[in-house]
Amino acid sequence: MSIRLRYSVALGVLSLLCAPLFFWNAASAESAAEIQQQIDEQNTQIAQLNKEIEQYQKQLDATSAKKQTLQSTLDGLNLSLKKLGASISVTKKQITSTQLQIQQLANGIAGKEASIDSGKSGLSESLRRLNETETQSLALQVLAAEDVSTAWEDIDAIQSLQNSINDLIAILGKEKQSLTDTKMATEEKKAELLNQQRALTAQQGSLNATKKAQSELLAQTKSQESAYQNLIAQKQAEKVAFESALFELASKLEYTLDPSKVPPAVQGVLHWPLDNVFVTQQFGKTSVSGRLYASGTHDGIDFRAAVGTPVRASLSGTVAEINQGAAPSCQYGKWVLIRHGNGLSTLYAHLSEISVQKGQTVGTGQIIGYAGSTGYATGPHLHFTVYASDAVSYKQYRCKSGKHVMIPIAPLEAYLNPLNYL
Repeated sequence: MSIRLRYSVALGVLSLLCAPLFFWNAASAESAAEIQQQIDEQNTQIAQLNKEIEQYQKQLDATSAKKQTLQSTLDGLNLSLKKLGASISVTKKQITSTQLQIQQLANGIAGKEASIDSGKSGLSESLRRLNETETQSLALQVLAAEDVSTAWEDIDAIQSLQNSINDLIAILGKEKQSLTDTKMATEEKKAELLNQQRALTAQQGSLNATKKAQSELLAQTKSQESAYQNLIAQKQAEKVAFESALFELASKLEYTLDPSKVPPAVQGVLHWPLDNVFVTQQFGKTSVSGRLYASGTHDGIDFRAAVGTPVRASLSGTVAEINQGAAPSCQYGKWVLIRHGNGLSTLYAHLSEISVQKGQTVGTGQIIGYAGSTGYATGPHLHFTVYASDAVSYKQYRCKSGKHVMIPIAPLEAYLNPLNYL
């Protein structure tokens, strides 16, 4: 076989082996279009559900502005359940969409890997054939040819093959970069999927907490407005008694705050315990604290939070104590106290549900429970207190009902303004 013929064959082989680099995309176009259509359908449904959620939120805002009655409270809980149901549907569809995108990327990875493998085979064969001839000197190639014209044609064929090899190397380089990008995109989508699955778990926990709060309210009131108003009055009376007792206990405790044992008052030391922040009551003596609290001061801050709102640890630490709120309408209700490694401890009170255990290590932002109105709270909210850790102790408190529950207590100087750290 002449040099020119061998190179014609080599070029043919190279062309055939390069073909898969472009063939796979055409073959998979139909399935890729189908996957994209499913993704588009999911996104359309997500947009529609988000509009419903927005409407539920507007109705919730309007309901919360109404006079506090049993019916308005139940309406608010029902709207919260509808909103949570829609949010769960959104997250499920987002999960489905992300799974489809991962499938889409996986198909792309498979096609690119096949293209690269084929390209490598073609490149290897072409380089082998080129090497066979490059071992011959130019003089030998000319002498081996039938005439000078044929020799130059053979040399042109060699040059064409070399150019084709260079083109293939460039294509392979682009394919490898594209494969790397696709694999990175797949990992990002998998991480996004994991976050969506965590969000779904949190939303389902919120749904369960809201349903339980609704059931408990109906059981306590037996759907009677008079019973509901009595419950509110009982909570208000317990609140006054508890605040007075807490202030008296704290005043008797002697403590000198050592600044070296707590972090400097710098914002950002702690993270917000809620995803959406709206402070309804500030720390310490304020324009309304004298009216609301027997001591004239507020030992923490209150956040607006509907029943079932996820409550998150403001910093990593250890769950020092919890209270499941065995006594209705008494003290902080269900609460969690976390001791952090920087000398601070944080209290999360009036929860509807607790999702951690005493002694458990928690991370910053981890869900520790769900907001509610347990204890003396007359409406759903989150009470958040920051203490100097080494000053916190626990006492048994006697509720108006006669039941005893455990409460966290600290000297007055050990209560720190949360907004100095958030």
